[in-house]
Parts: sequence; C-alpha cells; structure tokens
Amino acid sequence: MPAEPVTPPCVDLDDPGSRTVRRIVGALALAAALPALYLPGITHNFFDLKIYIAAMDWWAAGNPLYDYMQPDRVQGELYFTYPPFAALLLLPFSWLRLGATVTIFTGLTVLGVVITTKWLLDPVIRRHHLPRLFTLAVGVLLVLGVESTRETITFGQINMLLVVLILADLLFAVPRDSRWAGVGVGLAAALKLFPAIFVIYLLATRRWRAAVAAGVTAAGATLLAAAVAPGDSWRFWTHELWATDRVGRTDYTGNQSLFGLLSRLTAPEEPSRVIWLLLVAAVSGYGLWRAVRAAHSGDALTGLTLTGLVAALVSPITWTHHIYWFIPAVVILADAALGTDPRTGAGARRRRRLMLLTVAVIAIVVYGVVSFHDWGITPSPTDSPWEFLLRNTYVWLCLVLLVILPVRHDSRIFHPDPAKSDTIPEAPARR
Repeated sequence: MPAEPVTPPCVDLDDPGSRTVRRIVGALALAAALPALYLPGITHNFFDLKIYIAAMDWWAAGNPLYDYMQPDRVQGELYFTYPPFAALLLLPFSWLRLGATVTIFTGLTVLGVVITTKWLLDPVIRRHHLPRLFTLAVGVLLVLGVESTRETITFGQINMLLVVLILADLLFAVPRDSRWAGVGVGLAAALKLFPAIFVIYLLATRRWRAAVAAGVTAAGATLLAAAVAPGDSWRFWTHELWATDRVGRTDYTGNQSLFGLLSRLTAPEEPSRVIWLLLVAAVSGYGLWRAVRAAHSGDALTGLTLTGLVAALVSPITWTHHIYWFIPAVVILADAALGTDPRTGAGARRRRRLMLLTVAVIAIVVYGVVSFHDWGITPSPTDSPWEFLLRNTYVWLCLVLLVILPVRHDSRIFHPDPAKSDTIPEAPARR
C-alpha cells in the first residue's frame, strides 16, 4: 500500500507558549540592538556633567560661579548657565569622585525612564488589554534608544529629573485638588527655566491654586539660593539669564528651536528678533490653545505634551536632549490608533494613518538629528533646501505634531489624575 503523505508540523501562532516565545525574542532583539546607539564614537563621555562638577569646584574655591568658562571646539566658550538653586543641588556632587557622580546620574536617569514609561504605558495597557511585561519592556528599550534620552545620559544631563517632577505633579502622583499640586512644577522651574511654561499651562487651564503653588515654590527655591549666594543670584537674574551666547552657538544643529532654525538660515549673521518674536507669539498662541482644549476634553496627557512641544519651539536654545515630549506624543498616537474600530472603513484608514505616523515618529527620534551627522563647526548658512530640511528635523516634527496630535475624546479615555478616578476603563477585548 502506498505510504500516507506526511504532514509537516506547524506552529500554532495563537498558542500562548508561541506568543510568549515571540515576545521574548522580540524584546531580546531590541535589547541587543540598543548598545549600537551608545557606541563611544557617537556619545559624549558625560561632557556637560564634567563642566558642572568643574564649575562647582571653581565656585567652592571662592570664585564667582558665572565666571567659570570652558573652551569647546564646536561651541566656543561654555559657561555654567543653570540658576543658582541648581548649583546648590549640584555642589555636593563635587565632593564625590567623578566615577561615583557619573554612576549616580546615569542610574537616576535610567530609573526615571523606567518610572515615566510605566506611568505612560500602564493606562494604555489596561485599556487595550496589551501584554503588560512585554509592552513595558519594549517601551523602556525604545525610550532608551531615543536620541533625547541618549544625549541626556551621555552628556550627564538632569532632564529626566525635570520630567519626573512634571509628570508626577500634573498627572500621575499628586491628586488634582491636593495642596501639593504645582510644587513639582515649581521645583523644576527653579532648577531649569525650560519647565516654567507649565506654570503658564496651569494658568491657561484655570488651575489657579496649582499655578500659585508652582510660583511660590519656584520663588521660594530662588530666594533660598539668593540667601546662600546673593551676589551670584543677582548676577544671574539681572545679566546672565539674558546672555544666550553663554550657552553656545544658536546656529548649531543641536539647537532645535525656532531661533535655531532662523540662525541657521541667516548664519553667520544674527536673525531678526522681530521675526522670531512673531513666530513665538503665533506658535505659543496656537499650541497653548490646543493644549487647553485637550485638557478641558479630559485628555490631560495631550495637553501636557503640546505644552512641552511649544516650549521646545519657543525657547531660544533647545538642545536635542531637552525634547522629551516626543515620547508621550508616540504613546498618544499609538493609543489613538488602537482605539480606532478596525471594522469600519473610515476607522481602518485612520488606524493605518496613525500607526504609520507612530512608526515614522519613532524612526525619526531614534535616528535623531546630530547623532550620526557631523554638521561642521563653522557658522554658515545651509547649502541647500534639503540640508535646511534635515538640519531642522525636530523643529518640523514639533510643528507637525502641534497641528495633528490627536485629542482623544472617547468617553472611555483614561484620566490618570488620582483625584479623578481610581480605575481605568477598558476597551473591548482584542485577539
């Protein structure tokens, strides 16, 4: 009798064990690719942190804090530019060995990445019934791969501390009606001027008590620093604050702000301040209007993200490591795509568009603007429209997201504010 044909074994893709293996392999593959983004040739050997510690040594020796200067082949003369309150917090690190300080800063930044990524993804995981451990692992690995995170870690910056303070204060840890609401934003603004826009956001959304708490906290921290270092405090707030040349060249590609864009257009000449102020007014007005509408619609995360994107655009100096807010923008886009009903034609088209946009934003912010390109060290206008487009990639991306970032009006949308809800509504189960 002829032998019966042998059917080759097949893998059941719906088998839970098979799904687990695929998830583990996917996460491990992403983790294996991550070190390539931290190669010594494209990282910064904790350059900024070394400047901070050297400035603290200089200050502790009795010298004026804002006289400290370190030459740099790209940026020229670099100074200590943080407010005096930040100097008070940095001073104890000068008593440690540099290796210990680097370890502490790196560890705290990675911890901040894990905490904030968990805060952002947990509501999305519950709403869409996603595999929790796998989604969190992939999310953390992707955030570690984003250029702003890489620059924060390898420069030795404090950006993740500021992000933790803002997100904890306004979304994930402090109840909306708490007397402590606004304190985190105030501390962040006292450490670095960039987060001060979130005080304006609180005023625009009519969270008067939180705005007052933020202002009082920032003023209190500033007065504390003034009591300890009155001369340096007076000098910073009356002079050094307004001297943008102390931070570095405004036309350098790493400055992804509107002023940086204009500087690259007119270099080596300074751009028109009138044109810049008109652009700032237009972008601030439109962006904060959308942020307020998002907050009033119950989508507080989109409101905060739009505010962060506005801050990146309107600040005279916005280094690539400042723009954390691409990360929550990706979460919002992915959540909106997953919330679209794929059974309808219009819903399926919108889902595809949102998913493609999510992937495109991830690809752009992981590849980055300055990591893999040497844009030169001589101030000069861009040579071609294509180069002008590339050198301002984050500016264009901020502007696009400011217009198209979705406000999630679905009544099931999560609100992570502890005062609003103790539970997170879930979407119908998906296979």
